Amino acid sequence: MNTAKKHDVFQAIADPTRREILKMLAGKELAITEITVRFPMSRTAVSKHLLILSEAGLVKNRKSGREKLYTLQTEPLSELDQWLSYFDQFWQNKMSVLKHLVENDGQNS
Repeated sequence: MNTAKKHDVFQAIADPTRREILKMLAGKELAITEITVRFPMSRTAVSKHLLILSEAGLVKNRKSGREKLYTLQTEPLSELDQWLSYFDQFWQNKMSVLKHLVENDGQNS
């Protein structure tokens, strides 16, 4: 059995529809029908998005009767958080410079 991921977290969240699906699943389990009604696309298209999210480890599904229920899996998001946290230093620097400029501009009036 091949356990390698077909999609990584970065690929999976690159699409706005998939990001919206992740938001929908935050804190609750939803059936595919509940997800599909929120998008102007077919159930098949939503299923493809869910498959990519699943392959990246961001969602899990289980069968309940005739329906598939999906839940968010947050663990893979830590990889994204680690990557983004590296860039926090640049934002902090920019904000410090902006604060300094704003404060000094008010004193020159």
